[in-house]
Amino acid sequence: MYQLFIANKNYSSWSLRPWLLLKQLNIPFVEQLQQFQVDNYATFRQFSPTAKVPCLHDGKTVVWESLAIIEYLAERHTGVWPTDATARNYARCAASEMHAGFSTLRNVCTMNCGVRAQLTNPPPALAEELARLDELWQQGLTQFGGPFLAGAAFSAVDAFFAPVAFRVQSYQLALTEPSLTYVQQLLALPAMQDWYQAALAESWREPSHEAEIGLYSKVIADHRQPVASSKND
Repeated sequence: MYQLFIANKNYSSWSLRPWLLLKQLNIPFVEQLQQFQVDNYATFRQFSPTAKVPCLHDGKTVVWESLAIIEYLAERHTGVWPTDATARNYARCAASEMHAGFSTLRNVCTMNCGVRAQLTNPPPALAEELARLDELWQQGLTQFGGPFLAGAAFSAVDAFFAPVAFRVQSYQLALTEPSLTYVQQLLALPAMQDWYQAALAESWREPSHEAEIGLYSKVIADHRQPVASSKND
């Protein structure tokens, strides 16, 4: 059975992608969650050649990088990509664009599922990337009829944009109505709800991830489990 190594569900947007796809396609796997630490390298290097997550183990085969994991699964399971060639081409292009691009969105609106934040003086490039995101989503929703990006069925392209849905929720990002409806479609998935509830239940914090959210925004609400106090406090 597959083993999928991931990190904190509150922060790890890259981990969410293959995890959600496996859940949505009912592909059995064992979740191996490793907490982010101040220095992950030695711990994460034990299961990942890059010391990063996600990382998939299939027996002796090790697959790292979320896009490579998706393609590995696509060779072994149906439903990862759309069967229609046109929809499949769009899905692969959109997923690849998300994998390699939208750097401002990633850096300004870092994933932190459990908080709600108000942006403070974000760089102009964020508005440009949100406009492109809107355009890209509406292309798929319009061309293939929704409710998912490449048609009626959830596929890998939706998994790639699932972390963005959490970002939209956390930062109240302004998008057009069709895009916001799509965000709600993703957030309502039972597997997304499971991930979200697990993220809220995490009582540990990683300092660098916590610091990132304060660079461009102000936290206005935190719905996470409080950090457990030590006995000496």
